[in-house]
Amino acid sequence: MTVHETAEGAVAAEALRPHAEHAFAGELAALAAVDDRPRPARWRLSPWAVVTYLQGGTLPDGTVITPKYVGPRRIVEVAVTTLATDRALLLLGVPGTAKTWLSEHLAAAVSGDSTLLVQGTAGTPEESVRYGWNYARLLAEGPSREALVPSPVMRAMERGMTARVEELTRMPADVQDGLITILSEKTLPVPELGEEVQAVPGFNLIATANDRDRGVNELSSALRRRFNTVVLPLPATAEAEVDIVARRVDQIGRALALPAVPTGAEEIRRVVTVFRELRDGITTDGRTKVKSPSGTLSTAEAISVVTGGLALAAHFGDGVLRPGDVAAGILGAVVRDPAADRVVWQEYLETVVRERDGWKDFYRACREVSS
Repeated sequence: MTVHETAEGAVAAEALRPHAEHAFAGELAALAAVDDRPRPARWRLSPWAVVTYLQGGTLPDGTVITPKYVGPRRIVEVAVTTLATDRALLLLGVPGTAKTWLSEHLAAAVSGDSTLLVQGTAGTPEESVRYGWNYARLLAEGPSREALVPSPVMRAMERGMTARVEELTRMPADVQDGLITILSEKTLPVPELGEEVQAVPGFNLIATANDRDRGVNELSSALRRRFNTVVLPLPATAEAEVDIVARRVDQIGRALALPAVPTGAEEIRRVVTVFRELRDGITTDGRTKVKSPSGTLSTAEAISVVTGGLALAAHFGDGVLRPGDVAAGILGAVVRDPAADRVVWQEYLETVVRERDGWKDFYRACREVSS
């Protein structure tokens, strides 16, 4: 191992948010050691082992694999099977359905590298999915392979690895269409050099897109046909969502040296309950209809609210998560439109929260930050 590799490993170990392949290196290694099933070309694990890594389980040697994605197993199996074919994978869903999280862990388990990433924005250039140039070398030497700067997608093609494209529908239409030849022909022409880059076995691409942003730059039918689309649902039950929030908050909290999640279990359940009721437009007992605000109130936002509350409890309280620690975060998540959403929130407080047994402290805390 070189000094450079040792330094890279140290930095990864100390990173605020290590890449999945570093954070769960032990689990990936344990799975690889017992994985005797067939593996597609250049895959680090078999499809069965990839699903086990994502859904969790206990290996024959007693190693516990923690769940990375809490959701229907069949969805994960379809996603992994898609990557084992020549079809690209599109993870579609509303905000907060763990599209990016699942994409990263899929790439980590399949290729051992989740960093071949293109972030889609309105300003994403075509070079991000094709290639660019080192203009100093281009001017000095003319077009050459040495002057070419490969995109993450091109590098994945050359190495037989998994590339990732985040927020595909936020990218300009002409940039999106740059993927058509790559996905259909598995080839990237480089006309300036009179050559092409052909993908080697193992190459594939995972894209994510937001259900609510389909109107930003909707996918052309030609590009959509190149993907197998897997729709990620919101957590089916409150218990599942509480479990997801608790797990992620615990992971984030350890990195930030925050109090352990068990000190805030009651407030986690309360935050999830509020978000689900406002999202669904009805209380959990089915008796009272409520208005829904303009925001998504996703699981990811619940994680953010609880994490922020734990930080408040750690730095300005006694380390125990209480209603006052999450009230401001909930208000910020719910009231996105100051006029309409504030009315929705006040009505929910007075008709639901105020009358609920055991929620008096939460009601008072919410009234205080809302006034």
